[in-house]
Amino acid sequence: MKKHRVTKTIQEINARIQSGDVVVVTAEEIIDIVKTVGPTEAARRVDVVTTGTFAPMCSSGAFINFGHSTPPIKASRVWLNRVPAYAGLAAVDCYIGATEPAEDDPLNKVYPGDFSYGGGHVLQDLLDGRPVHLVAEGYGTDCYPNRRVEKEITLRSLPQATLCNPRNGYQNYNCAVNLSSRTVYTYMGTLKPGAGNANYCSAGQLSPLFNDPYYRTIGLGTRIFLGGGVGYVTWHGTQHHPAVKRTAKGIPVQGAGTLWVMGDLKQMSSNYLVGVGIQGYGCSLAVGLGIPIPLLNEEIAAFTGISDEEIFTQIVDYGRDYPAGTAKSLGQVSYAELKSGVIRFQGKEVPTVPLSSIVKAREIAESLKGWIRQGRFFVSEPQFTLPGR
Repeated sequence: MKKHRVTKTIQEINARIQSGDVVVVTAEEIIDIVKTVGPTEAARRVDVVTTGTFAPMCSSGAFINFGHSTPPIKASRVWLNRVPAYAGLAAVDCYIGATEPAEDDPLNKVYPGDFSYGGGHVLQDLLDGRPVHLVAEGYGTDCYPNRRVEKEITLRSLPQATLCNPRNGYQNYNCAVNLSSRTVYTYMGTLKPGAGNANYCSAGQLSPLFNDPYYRTIGLGTRIFLGGGVGYVTWHGTQHHPAVKRTAKGIPVQGAGTLWVMGDLKQMSSNYLVGVGIQGYGCSLAVGLGIPIPLLNEEIAAFTGISDEEIFTQIVDYGRDYPAGTAKSLGQVSYAELKSGVIRFQGKEVPTVPLSSIVKAREIAESLKGWIRQGRFFVSEPQFTLPGR
């Protein structure tokens, strides 16, 4: 006998969360459930699937209001622990980008540079409660006569601090190798010559956008786990490009969707926002991100049942092709192969190196699962979903 379709609403799922009857599993746990009972029964039994990822996400930063001085200042230049912040906003508002290095950083003058301190590290220092040295300069106006402010700030002392990341949670990304004859230093990490290693950056089957590949439940206003606190999807991210080749199950085989996310920095934790220095490339911020996927129907349940064996990405040469702007696929590889530690490429075994942390991704999915079970976190209905085609 054919089973009836499953149809749930966000309101019904939230009522289950409120009553304590909700059934929540992680993106890894749902795989066996879907395989065992099928997507229709899985959608009937399970209400929410939690996802997680933790990796460097360069397009990140924070809007900071550092408060008025006496006399007041209209800041035109701002530094936080010697890291320049953009001050072209308002009198005492600035934006600090995760990839901005300290002003006295030698960069790649001594190659390869270490990039030991930048905007991402400033955010981590604030989260850790360490004082940050602020310098603000202005040109002086009748209403804002002060020309210089220098003070120590802490996250607690700031009137507002909002994490605002224009591009996070990339839906798939390249597997990077280096076919040149020298070691190269890239945003995908250090790559040895002659395809000495293969670096990748995704949580695979745990990653949020692999579990909702057409963004059926994700869009403006979606409540998420962000940096250890609660955040929101506020737009599709920069470089959002969903119209790419996909598998029969809808999974993109190259970079596709991205998310623009925001949240209150004061709610977050340095366990899930970590300053990063990438040798020879620059500074960044490792971001912890998790999205709950409400199982509204069997189609969404089927999407969440995807496993690493069914998720593929492209191998790209970052030694010659990528810097020349002629990057092309040199082969396709599954995340199951990448996570095994070795892939077969051009007739030899190549060790793989993850830039993302599966351990942290699992922590995030489990934390979000716990929040929902405890009634501390409700799923939200987006005002509109992300562009999906």
